[in-house]
Amino acid sequence: MSSEPIERRVSYNLDKIRGSECPECERNYSTPMDYCVDCGRISFGRMKDTNYFFEKGNLEVCTIVEKPTMRFEKLGSFLHGTVSFGKGIRFPGRVTDMLINNTGIDLSDFEGREVVPRFRKRYKVNRKEIIPTISLAFTFADEYYPHQNYEIRKPKKEYEKPGIVGFGVYTSKFRIKEGRIERSVPFLDEDSITAAVEAGKLALIHSGVDNTKISKVYVGSESNPYAVKPIASKVAQVLDFGKEEVGGLRGVDAVDTEFACKAATSMFKDAAALVSFERNKEPEKTYVMSIGSDNSQAAPRDEPGGELDLFVGYGASAFIFGMDDVIAEMEGYYSITSDTPDFWRRDLQPFPSHGGRFTGEPAYFKHVKKTAEKTMEKLKLEPKDINYFVAHQPNAKFPVKVAKDLGFKQEQYLPGLKVAKFGNTYSGSSPIGLAAVLEIAKPNERILIVSYGSGAGSDGYSLITTTQINDIKNRQKFTVQNQAENEFLEYVDYPTYRKLKCGF
Repeated sequence: MSSEPIERRVSYNLDKIRGSECPECERNYSTPMDYCVDCGRISFGRMKDTNYFFEKGNLEVCTIVEKPTMRFEKLGSFLHGTVSFGKGIRFPGRVTDMLINNTGIDLSDFEGREVVPRFRKRYKVNRKEIIPTISLAFTFADEYYPHQNYEIRKPKKEYEKPGIVGFGVYTSKFRIKEGRIERSVPFLDEDSITAAVEAGKLALIHSGVDNTKISKVYVGSESNPYAVKPIASKVAQVLDFGKEEVGGLRGVDAVDTEFACKAATSMFKDAAALVSFERNKEPEKTYVMSIGSDNSQAAPRDEPGGELDLFVGYGASAFIFGMDDVIAEMEGYYSITSDTPDFWRRDLQPFPSHGGRFTGEPAYFKHVKKTAEKTMEKLKLEPKDINYFVAHQPNAKFPVKVAKDLGFKQEQYLPGLKVAKFGNTYSGSSPIGLAAVLEIAKPNERILIVSYGSGAGSDGYSLITTTQINDIKNRQKFTVQNQAENEFLEYVDYPTYRKLKCGF
């Protein structure tokens, strides 16, 4: 009888940088332990679990792997070293997000620097295998992705209405710039799963919510690497959502959703309804996370349908909904759906097809405009009552036109217009715009967000910020604005873009 595949056996531990600490002598171990080898029986059953995924380490020594094995060959040369945490705990790991030119590299420039754990694909496998993931990948803490403390905070105020209590946005440091638009490009070891984990991690840091209090996580995507296997279960496992049960199981519900670019916003109302219901039913208050994550797909521009390749981006957004310390209450919503086939991807096809000009007037504009109008009508609002308007952003022209048609002014729609910085991030598109607005919004301001998903449908939400929005403005270093205007952005040419986009 053959043993279980090694990747399946080790994935649970390697997805997290986990260890143990003895409560008696405070000795640290780089693997989970039942007892301390120094303290013996006195420590049995009392060992403390440690998780270094939210910590920062130190790259002690490193080397360049110039001729990687077949599993890593697409990475080219890469940096590998030993990273230490706390009291001498050491892990081997790869330094990622680096396109290495071997000429003139001095390893002393890297050794001794602080690094941040990152969640990435481990190496290349064939299409019949499970994609191996790992948290033993690192980037430098003083560059694009800074280290941020994750401090669980006790809630201060309970609200009558559910709403957003925190959010996180993740886009890659790599960009391609063509004309007036630049777009985020995944590194070779990134995909929609890795972006979802990073956005969820940043949302926890931003909110201060206890990760074990997340009772459900939704992940909306149209670029899941798997046809059958959810992204959400991986997010829940890596970020330790819900109470841990025997055998590594976790008491959390994890679900993937699919509705093109509105797959995440579709679940905002469900998330709000669930936390409201659980407030009176569960012994402890819980939270729900909704994530939109995509490595937006497009055929190469010299192939049919390749015009989409001028706009697609990469990234994810995560929003936590709850009833405590709400920063933006959900005032109301309205959704519209129709079977308008303007954009689709057939089963087993790598790239989507679209209906050309048909994607505009009878599809995007019709749905977004009507949903915005009906949301305002339902709540007896006019454009002048709204401080910020955010629409789905497939390109730079559509959201501007629909905003003007609805009667909104530049100061209302420009703050949330981020497609020219990140490209169309599909399920993360309008939510990233919402996050950008929340970063600058003041208390008691109204935000109208209208998503759009091909197929077709739109969700409209009216949110009103609370006084507590000021409490969290300094918790997030890695803001949308910081990712849009960052000195460590790395621009690539089109051949490199296609190579990175396909990953390994």
